[in-house]
Amino acid sequence: MQQFSEINKDRIIEMAWEDRTPFEAIFHQFGITEAEVISLMRVELKRNSFNRWRKRVQGNKNKHAHLRNFTTGRFHCSLQRTITGNKISKR
Repeated sequence: MQQFSEINKDRIIEMAWEDRTPFEAIFHQFGITEAEVISLMRVELKRNSFNRWRKRVQGNKNKHAHLRNFTTGRFHCSLQRTITGNKISKR
């Protein structure tokens, strides 16, 4: 497995933990396969946290791009700003 900086390792774990981020996006950004992500999660997370994550991901078809049911675009919240000012203002 590749060596990653702490920042990149944290980002991979964050992306893997999110239900909507497919493993293909992690591969595209960091060049590691699903099996390598699972290995990284196993090493970096507490055992109970890893078991909960693994149980949740195994049945989640959103984690695999070819199983997703939408084909165009992506979810975009109407309250989301551009990437430079990604804060939701209080109303």
